Amino acid sequence: MDAGRPRKQRQISTRCCIVGGGPAGMMLGYLLARAGIETVVLEKHADFFRDFRGDTVHPSTMQVMDELGLIDDFLKVPHDELQKLEGCFGKARLRIADVSRTGAKYPFIAFMPQWDFLNFLRDKGRRFPNLKIMMNTEAIGLIHDGDRVAGVRADAGGPLDIRADLTVACDGRHSIIRRSAGLEVEEIGAPMDVLWFRVGKGAETESMFARIEAGKMMVTLDRGTYWQCAYVIVKGRYDEIKARGIEALRADVVALAPPLRSGIADVKSWDDVKLLTVAVNRLKRWTRPGLLCIGDAAHAMSPIGGVGVNIAVQDAVASANLLAAKLASDGAVSEDDLAAVQRRREFPMRMTQAMQVIVQTNIVSAALKHGNGPLKPPLLARIVNAVPWLQGLTAKFIAVGVRPEHVHSPKA
Repeated sequence: MDAGRPRKQRQISTRCCIVGGGPAGMMLGYLLARAGIETVVLEKHADFFRDFRGDTVHPSTMQVMDELGLIDDFLKVPHDELQKLEGCFGKARLRIADVSRTGAKYPFIAFMPQWDFLNFLRDKGRRFPNLKIMMNTEAIGLIHDGDRVAGVRADAGGPLDIRADLTVACDGRHSIIRRSAGLEVEEIGAPMDVLWFRVGKGAETESMFARIEAGKMMVTLDRGTYWQCAYVIVKGRYDEIKARGIEALRADVVALAPPLRSGIADVKSWDDVKLLTVAVNRLKRWTRPGLLCIGDAAHAMSPIGGVGVNIAVQDAVASANLLAAKLASDGAVSEDDLAAVQRRREFPMRMTQAMQVIVQTNIVSAALKHGNGPLKPPLLARIVNAVPWLQGLTAKFIAVGVRPEHVHSPKA
């Protein structure tokens, strides 16, 4: 073939085109296909493997899996379970949440690599012939018909137009689709970024979740054979920390979390450390005619509480509940139909972000900017530690969430 010859433009049509194969996109694709709706999901990568995607699956998501009849198989996927969240504030060890007190049917947080979660949904979705998941297919813009979004322009090893009655943007906080639609983003801000790395695990049985000292903070997740570590830094200080050298970072980590000493040599260089830039933002408007944004494309969450995956899944469930019947018919989905999703999901999203900002301001920022003196635990954390039933309330906010969604969308 002549290298200078333009690649042939292909075109396909579908009822719904979902951009992004993350938790929101894969769950919505599964639910719509289950309802008998012709659905295409676009994922720009060849697989779901990303080392720094959120991997907490909360009771609210497991309840959805239960309602879909998938929970037994889901819990066979290798995972770790956590019920009690404890933190060290200076020298004080406090329990800040107890998921066993939430009353949830599945009273634990499951730690499962997100690629396993997404592969599970893809494998279960194979039963639906009307679900097409297109890997290595990157959305590059929107197709318009007048003022209505009529589909997606993509690169699938060649130009591809996907004509769709409804386009749903699930392509994350750097969404190409929301930018192409000109949707306005409201920035909330975050005082920190995160260094993400793994440390080999020996025979240690330390159950500590968060460690906070004056000027330092880290979250450690016990993944069985290794510790997944999130070392929190003041936003914009990465270059300064990197200039001190990898040895200085290793020393800081071990001083903050002595159980990591035996495996810290696994952090050999800065190639083993990923910088995660934390953002908290939301769209003022989630829709255009023919277009809906959900998940991180509509609202980027702080990593506090690890709620991002579950908020995204809740968005997908609400979207299917509100839109599937209309999509399954021959009727058009109006902008008011789409706006109903925002009306349903905006309150829990705003409440969750508000609580995340409170924690960012009163715990994270206060700790990172603290002087050299002893760090005193916040009064609220001390009260929660002293009153066990309050640990159930904090856990319920994190693990179940505000206004959890249940599956009401039809099954074909």
